Amino acid sequence: MAKVNSLVKIEGTLDNLTFYKSADGHFVRTKGGVSKNRIMNDPAFVRTRENLSEFASIAASGKLIRTALGPMVFKAKDSKLTSRLVKVLSEIKKLDSTSVRGQRNVNEGISTLEGQLLLEGFDFNIKASLASVLNTAITVNTTDGSISFASFNPMEQLRAAEGATHFSLQAGFLNLDFATGAFELTQSVEQVYPLVQGTITPVLTPNAVPAVTGVQLHLLLIEFFQEVNGMQYLLNNGAYNVLHLLKVS
Repeated sequence: MAKVNSLVKIEGTLDNLTFYKSADGHFVRTKGGVSKNRIMNDPAFVRTRENLSEFASIAASGKLIRTALGPMVFKAKDSKLTSRLVKVLSEIKKLDSTSVRGQRNVNEGISTLEGQLLLEGFDFNIKASLASVLNTAITVNTTDGSISFASFNPMEQLRAAEGATHFSLQAGFLNLDFATGAFELTQSVEQVYPLVQGTITPVLTPNAVPAVTGVQLHLLLIEFFQEVNGMQYLLNNGAYNVLHLLKVS
């Protein structure tokens, strides 16, 4: 695969070359390759089939996480979220020490402490990681899903979006079963604060503990608003919105 630097950008096939556009620019690759039928049936490609099977399982696990988070992930995500999440889940899959090749999966890998730690700390919006936006200590209660913040001054310890006058904090408590696909998400009431001098010590408690069994994911969502004539408007660019996976257990 090569990147096209020409001033003329085309898409399609010319002779044995295929020109295409992705989020990273214009590229060209040679046409052809091994047929799908051969890949799926030839004994020489057994390793390839195993890799394809595991990749499909990983992709399904990533989609399950995104679907389970629903509106939370919609408010704070970047254009490469899917590929970044698949990359982490691929490493977690490798920790599956019980399944045979071609059947290793995220469900077994995430059951290990090492697997949980690989996913813990994931930022769904790489343009706004929690560490780059908020500087204060955060504690998670894994029993009720509550999130507690050390006292902080928003004007000094929060990197706000340009034009923002207010920000909100919300906790998410997600239980997810990668084996069955079952999930349940509960959330705290959204707490809105003005961007002014002074200290706050928020505590966010989800409205319930999810009943679904499986891995527990504890998340924090930070959004920014602008107040105009007494009305608060969500800033649409989302560049500073944070959705961070604080704890996996």
